[in-house]
Amino acid sequence: MVEMVQPLVLASQSPRRKELLEVLGRPFSIVVPGIDESPREGESPEDYVVRVAREKALDVASRVKQSIVLSADTVVIIDGEILGKPRDRADAIRMLTKLSGRDHLVLTAVCVINQVKDGMREGLDKTEVSFKELTLSEIESYVGRENVMDKAGAYAIQGFASVFIPRISGSYSNVMGLPLALVYELL
Repeated sequence: MVEMVQPLVLASQSPRRKELLEVLGRPFSIVVPGIDESPREGESPEDYVVRVAREKALDVASRVKQSIVLSADTVVIIDGEILGKPRDRADAIRMLTKLSGRDHLVLTAVCVINQVKDGMREGLDKTEVSFKELTLSEIESYVGRENVMDKAGAYAIQGFASVFIPRISGSYSNVMGLPLALVYELL
């Protein structure tokens, strides 16, 4: 008897998450969640990313059947501030100026809902990222060079920003938005 494999659904519109999930070699479809991602008053960064990942998964799970739904949310944290996606060019420059010459944390929460087994599993990955000191002209050039508007903290480690990052401590794929070791464990 052939065992039927449940469909895997990625609850994300991120091209980076799609690329990373393809590494696992398991077919999946994409359903984009539609939730409010605004932080709540007094919510810690950890609680925020876990809640948003869970809400994304629950939203998509309400629209699919007999599937495994995988969602994630990623934020950059510095001085206790959540750096999400920049609002505009000036906000991107502000974020990168704040990160310049300093270490920061990248947090990604992952939520997996198995509709057949009626279960939910969650995890949180943390990676410390070190940025070199950047000049304003380097920051402005970078913001003009790459689309940073859809990236937490206004940078992509897999792009040109890699030249600004002498070291990380933790998962590289976490900084890209989907910690593969954690995803593999949760699936």
